Order: sequence, then structure tokens, then C-alpha cells
Amino acid sequence: MDNIRGKTIAITGAARGIGYATATALLARGARVVIGDRDVALQESAVAQLGRLGPVSGYPLDVTDRESFATFLDKARTDGGGHIDVLINNAGVMPIGPFLEQSEQAIRSSIEVNLYGVLTGCQLALPDMVRRRSGHIINIASMSGLIPVPGQVPYNAAKFGVVGLSVALADEMAPYGVEVSVVMPPFTRTELISGTKETAATKPAEPEDIAAAIVKTLDKPKTHVSVPGPLRFIAQAAQTLGPRGRRWLNKRLGLDTVFLEFDQQARQGYEQRAQQALGVLEGGNKQQDRSGQKS
Repeated sequence: MDNIRGKTIAITGAARGIGYATATALLARGARVVIGDRDVALQESAVAQLGRLGPVSGYPLDVTDRESFATFLDKARTDGGGHIDVLINNAGVMPIGPFLEQSEQAIRSSIEVNLYGVLTGCQLALPDMVRRRSGHIINIASMSGLIPVPGQVPYNAAKFGVVGLSVALADEMAPYGVEVSVVMPPFTRTELISGTKETAATKPAEPEDIAAAIVKTLDKPKTHVSVPGPLRFIAQAAQTLGPRGRRWLNKRLGLDTVFLEFDQQARQGYEQRAQQALGVLEGGNKQQDRSGQKS
């Protein structure tokens, strides 16, 4: 049975990066894709480009707003003939820097988008999947969900949470015939790593590599997916180290400073967007909050 061709697959945060690459790969396999993104102009541009490859639609989505998420999924179901076969919770942001310098807004943005948004998407999509006893949710976490790194405290907190919730949910949903997977990319060549220095340990993967792993997970479902595969076991082994061993290893790999010492000017644009990732960005880059007011 083909788990992709003819299926309706909704992807959050899919106007760029991993989400866009995943949409591209799934359309090539014959899926119907529905993308959601808070940047309406970018989302519309992405739909126009992806539309050359297959059936695709897109709608505004703020994953931190339950009503916005519910509306997005309702529209995706309508486009998919009444149901969604797969939800890929991909939307994410990564504010970085010293923890004591992180603003409340940056911390809230990281937790609400990366963790609360995933919980919300799962809770809204699963009831219909459970009723049909069919479906697959893929949560995009990060190797930062296994490896604690200085300069990533809120991000680590959120991604560790996504790994844990995905595994617990996979076991809870198994009796209902619904698959839940967590994909853990390494550093990936997207705006999330803008301004950071590349080291032997942080050489980025391409978004297409992550998309290929997601496609493989749909073809052959499993709970934990890391890119490359053995990296998860290395990360888990590193977790058994004591403080001295962990800090020595981080220093050898360049992980001790990569998110503390970076080009702030090169990263400024992304950081501003990442720290204010609540609400939908409409035309003219104006932000609409949950009360409908623009700022």
C-alpha cells in the first residue's frame, strides 16, 4: 500500500526551508499537499511555485493560536475530501544566545511555537484519525531534543519536549492504528543557523535530506528518525557522560560556543522574526494578533 500517493498531507511552516522541501518531495510522490504558514505573502508565493508540481493549497496559520490551527485543519480536510491522512508539525523557530540575555518574548516564542504548537496540532488532528483508525503524525524536533547545547536553553527545552511527547503519543495511539513519529534533524542549511560558524560537528545537512527522511518515514513508519540514522545513538550515548565529559566533548566538537558567539548582524533579521513568531503576517509585513488587531 502506498502511504503517500493520493493522500492528503498537511504541513505547518511550509513556505520555506524543511517544510517547503518536504512539500516538494511529497508532490513528486503524488500526494495532495496543504501548507500553512504565518507569512501569508511567502505562503502564497510557495503555493504558486509548488502548484507546478501537483495539487497544493495553502492557508494562513499561527500554530500558537488554537483557533487558527483548527481553521487550517478544517480547510485542509475540505481540500482532502473530508479528512487528513498525515499532519507534519514542522513549524519552528530558534532564538539563540546567552540564557540570561533572552527576553521573555524570545522564550515564549520558542516554547509556544516549538512545543505548544505541536501539542495543539496533535490534539486537533488525532480525533478524526482515531475514528478512522488510520493516519500518521510526524513531529519535526531536532537533535537538540537529545543534545543540550549552551546558547539553546529555551530551544532545547522545547525540542526535548517534542521528542518526549511524540514517543508517549506513539504508544498511546498504537491501539487505534495511528502512527506518530519524531524526526530529529541535525543542523540544517536554513535561516535557523544564519550567522553561526560551521564546525566539524555543525556541518549542516540540506533541507532535501530531511525531506527524504520524512518521505522514508511515511513509507515505513517508525517512532524515532534521526538524520543520519546513527546520530541518535551517538547522542544518547553522550547523555550518559558526567559534567566533565559532556563539557569536554562539547568543546572538542565546537558546541560549547557555536550558539553563544555568532555574527549578530548576519543573524539580526532572523532573530527579530524568531522572537516575534506569534500571529499571522499579512500583506505589507503587518502582524495580526489574536484579537484581529494589526501591529
